[in-house]
Amino acid sequence: MKINNKILGAILGVSTLLISSCDDGDKVIDTVFDETTRGAILRTIEADGIFDRFDTSTTYGFTFEEQDYEDGDLLEKVDLYISFEDNTEANGDSTVDEILIETFLPADFTDGEFGLPRASYETTLANALSQLGLVEGDFDGGDAIQFRLILTLTDGRTFTNDDSTGTITGSFFNAPYFYAPIIKCIPPAPVAGEYTIEMEDSYGDGWNGASIDVVIDGVETSYTLDSGAAGSQTFTVPEGTVEFTLAFSSGDWDGEITYEIIAPTGELALSDGPTPAVGVQTLNICGG
Repeated sequence: MKINNKILGAILGVSTLLISSCDDGDKVIDTVFDETTRGAILRTIEADGIFDRFDTSTTYGFTFEEQDYEDGDLLEKVDLYISFEDNTEANGDSTVDEILIETFLPADFTDGEFGLPRASYETTLANALSQLGLVEGDFDGGDAIQFRLILTLTDGRTFTNDDSTGTITGSFFNAPYFYAPIIKCIPPAPVAGEYTIEMEDSYGDGWNGASIDVVIDGVETSYTLDSGAAGSQTFTVPEGTVEFTLAFSSGDWDGEITYEIIAPTGELALSDGPTPAVGVQTLNICGG
């Protein structure tokens, strides 16, 4: 194998520099650390719940953990803001800008699993709407209630979603600082009519054992994409149906799968994938 002399020379030069630096006690890594300003994050431990258009007692909440380079000792406060994004045109524009609704001080936190400060927030849909000044007719399924956290350290620095990259907000640190649950219309009774399942497989070889399992008054029928990249199937929920559930069952290659459920009203009742959530799913049907 041939090695480019210029590349070899560069490698040897860098090696000599590093060895020389270590011998002189002037370690490059120490210089980097000394000149780096370290910050903090609010890591999401859990975010769960649902806001139901037809039941304002439904709840949504989240638990977050503060981490800084002094293991939480730099925490000054966390401010929580609420806002409203109106995504439905039929009832006008009821958008509400951010409102400060709570401030978490160090005393409001408890020690988490790793000794870092944790705090939680939970609210009903009714309470969130009240904080936003919204009443019946201002909101509908598809609108979003948004929560944003701002972390302030003892030195005055602040951190929020605008300061974070995908590495921070995503799966590695899981620190989005921002939660935006969509208000769903969960019908109190099954909506009768014909439903359409639109199925896709990005690899083009079908769903490899995955399926949509529909139960209507105790009778289960499974629907799948046997082969190919796309397909659709329909099923009917009869008038007077008492029990109706729809669930996704995992296969061998869920990362290739996406699907949509179109309700009898023509609405997009559910969309998921790639890697759809497993188990019984909640349908969003506002026109039922």
